[in-house]
Amino acid sequence: MAKPFFRLQKFLRRTQFLLLFLTAAYLMTGTLLLLQRGARMALPQSPRAPGTLQALPVATVALGMGLLDSKGLQDSRISSDLLLNVDMLQNPLARLPPGLRWPRRNRSSVRRRWFHHFVNDPHGSPTLGPEAPRAAAHSRGTYMGCFSDEGQERTLKGAVFYDLRKMTVAHCQDACAERSYMYAGLEAGAECYCGNRLPAARVGLNECNHECKGEKGAMCGALGRLSVYRVDMLHPSANKRRIATYRGCFRLPENVTHAFPTSLIQANMTVEMCSGFCSQKEFPLAVLRVWECYCAYPTPQFNLRDAVSSALCGPASEDPRMAGYCQVYQTPVQDTRCTDRRFLPSKSKVFVALSSFPGAGNTWARHLIEHATGFYTGSYYFDGTLYNKGFKGEKDHWRSRRTICVKTHESGKREIEMFDSAILLIRNPYRSLVAEFNRKCAGHLGYAPDHNWKSKEWPDFVNSYASWWSSHVLDWLKYGKRLLVVHYEELRRSLVPTLRAMVAFLNMSVSEDRLLCVEHNKEGSFRRHGQRPRDPEPFTPEMKELIDGYIRTVDQALRDHNWAGLPREYVPR
Repeated sequence: MAKPFFRLQKFLRRTQFLLLFLTAAYLMTGTLLLLQRGARMALPQSPRAPGTLQALPVATVALGMGLLDSKGLQDSRISSDLLLNVDMLQNPLARLPPGLRWPRRNRSSVRRRWFHHFVNDPHGSPTLGPEAPRAAAHSRGTYMGCFSDEGQERTLKGAVFYDLRKMTVAHCQDACAERSYMYAGLEAGAECYCGNRLPAARVGLNECNHECKGEKGAMCGALGRLSVYRVDMLHPSANKRRIATYRGCFRLPENVTHAFPTSLIQANMTVEMCSGFCSQKEFPLAVLRVWECYCAYPTPQFNLRDAVSSALCGPASEDPRMAGYCQVYQTPVQDTRCTDRRFLPSKSKVFVALSSFPGAGNTWARHLIEHATGFYTGSYYFDGTLYNKGFKGEKDHWRSRRTICVKTHESGKREIEMFDSAILLIRNPYRSLVAEFNRKCAGHLGYAPDHNWKSKEWPDFVNSYASWWSSHVLDWLKYGKRLLVVHYEELRRSLVPTLRAMVAFLNMSVSEDRLLCVEHNKEGSFRRHGQRPRDPEPFTPEMKELIDGYIRTVDQALRDHNWAGLPREYVPR
């Protein structure tokens, strides 16, 4: 009896080993097939006769100053094989097929395993061989060459935007030309930089070997390398070139030569001539006094906060009393003293959260913090639209500690105690609810259409989210280890003092000139576009009663924790 049992046991052991072996062989075969397919997708195909391929819509996003809005490509019918076999240079608007769509942020924690798969590109980034690099066939500018961009300070830093899926040379050129920049530089296949001075270090053409994400066969630099084009003219379909904006009449500083580093004196001086001169010199301010043109930055001695009557800026030759005043115009170029940003050189010892309820201005606060400190902010989530707007910390893991602080909308004991300290940003719930509803229905820069406000979606949203506004603040007051409470309305009214306190809380010190630069660029690219909702007061009496109750609860909780209560404008309403 024992012998047959032993044989049965031996047979089962052999069968188990055989099944394990077959499973391993099956997995290895599948892996090899995937690798073979990835290699085939990455290799450049021999050109064939171009077929009929309808151009997909272009939605390139300008990051530094909000030139355009990005939208996902919707046509999923175009296969990768078809795109690989079509001569893309025949149509500059042709695009690669859309990959994964950017997820919308929601109340639950959004993990990003899929994003690392997308960004790291398991099939390999398409690059051009040593003999292949060439300028884009349809670019209107002159190709200046390949330049190094590995210095501590960028040369092309006037306006910046990224596009991981649809970057082309033409759209980078248009974005720079619109803001009166002379050069457009593309880096790493998806990044666009603008400026009026060429980088100093020229390198070999073969070092710019990354293909543009949205333009097959065109050079878009490489890691630490810029493909630079001289911008000649705007595309007919692009936005018109921006012009100078009148800022007001101001008293001239006592030492004009010290306050205004560059000047031009010419008969019959006009606003256009002065603005063009200062734009070419990359100054954000053009100061005009009769035939004298000065270029300047906002400084403590000339901070543009004390405007006077425009009547005082009349012709100085007619009235000597008017000689001490000047007209100030904002040029199309950006104040670049605070645009350079990078990741922290070493891991931060203090893990800081930038916490808020959705719609409370967290993205705008990140814009201010990044420009004030010079370091990227991270995010507990991932938003591709924000990455394309210049928030490079979006793609960094939120626990990497390479960012100055981390955006989060989470609440609850476990989520809060992961952070050592936090800036708690609070906004009027009426405004927050409207802003978040607009974002959910129309994206970061749009307004929800009328039918969304009139449907059941709006009251359901208020009933659900109003309690979250309250619980978010209460949880952070209860479980937060070290807090700085900032009211959105106070940040709007007194930007520099409030931002200075936020920067000090982050254990950073910044110059007054940099803070003035942030104030000059305070809006960033976050103003909503489109038509506002017709009804300016979408809240019913029942909604107001509900929200006012939560406001009183939060106001009392703040006072109990030795903070100032909510601003008076919150209630009554």
